[in-house]
Amino acid sequence: MRHSIPLSALLALTLWSGGCSTPVDEPGSTLPGTCQADAPLLSAQKTDLLFVIDNSASMAEEQAAIATELPAFLEELRRDNGVEQDFRVGVITTSVYLNAVIAGHAQFSLYNDQAGRLQPVPDAQGRPTSERYIEGTDPELLEKFRRLVKQGTQGSGQETPFEAVRLAVTPPLSTTVVGAGGNGGFLRDGARLLVVVVSDEEDCSSTQRPAPVTLTTDTSRDLCSEQADQLTSVREYYQLFRGLVDGTGATREVLWATIGPVGLTDKRAELVTDTTSQGTFVRNADCPTSYGPGYRQREMASLFDSGLRNLDSVCRASFRDTLVSIASVARTSQSIEVMNLPDPRLVQVRVTREDGSTQTCSVAGGDISYVPSAEGRAARLYFQSSCARQRADQKIEVKLLCAN
Repeated sequence: MRHSIPLSALLALTLWSGGCSTPVDEPGSTLPGTCQADAPLLSAQKTDLLFVIDNSASMAEEQAAIATELPAFLEELRRDNGVEQDFRVGVITTSVYLNAVIAGHAQFSLYNDQAGRLQPVPDAQGRPTSERYIEGTDPELLEKFRRLVKQGTQGSGQETPFEAVRLAVTPPLSTTVVGAGGNGGFLRDGARLLVVVVSDEEDCSSTQRPAPVTLTTDTSRDLCSEQADQLTSVREYYQLFRGLVDGTGATREVLWATIGPVGLTDKRAELVTDTTSQGTFVRNADCPTSYGPGYRQREMASLFDSGLRNLDSVCRASFRDTLVSIASVARTSQSIEVMNLPDPRLVQVRVTREDGSTQTCSVAGGDISYVPSAEGRAARLYFQSSCARQRADQKIEVKLLCAN
């Protein structure tokens, strides 16, 4: 157990008589002169979940597999680790445009009804409703979520998840109300954004229109990989996502997870070709049901997590473990919102780890940093590397040190 508050600091809080000067007496001090019965309050952790579903012709089985394992995903997302979870979920597709040569003619098509727009939640009969996202408290969450991830197979064969996310989370869509065809209201102030991409092909995103890469019917080549230098770079998209702010001007915490075309055993991205009686086809090594290598998909995942714990293969027979791992990331934030905190120098955070051991962290000891409240946003405690939260943590307790 770590004790981050020096003994001298504790003594200074108790020696008030005899002319001693204490932090309580300092001009402008907010330190309490007596112990408070109420500990600081932890606000619910808000997370906005954005699933990006590949709806090209090859994705029916994968969409069904995601829907099958959603109960395990939601159970893990709701698991109690000391911080209440407040989440909502929306779905967009990978369809933004298609630039292709068809029957000898170059054609450029836009998918304006998709292109980063939150897709309508279907009713029990599969008919679209006016609902564009689902609250975590909705008693029909599972049933609605299962219907929503099944986006069909009539979308673009030129998958562009990065561009779809860019459109979804930036103006004008992010600021246009749902009733007017936008996504306004989905992203909340003070909420983290977790993006989950599900695709069996390489990303072919560009901010240009028409798109600079033109697809053909030659299945032996992956033109999005060959001409990746013409696309908007992965790092440019990454920097845009990491620079997002909420309505108060605070930086939005963005997380990224991918179930994509990478190797089953080692998550590598490597192009291989298979020749069959029907022709020659490209795929990713060690991923037989992919339709191209996941170079860009892997790069984006690695920029968000160099350990690639946020990346798995779309070729898995079951997505249960993958989705459970993603859910554990979603509920483990490296910051917590606090209320009723008189002075950050008094705070201690006790984190109970997976094995039952307890680590005590504090602002004074440098294990936690504190950002005070400002107009429109609450105060937050940020966990530093010496006291980073872990997925398997059992509990968090926030307490105050004070003197009588």
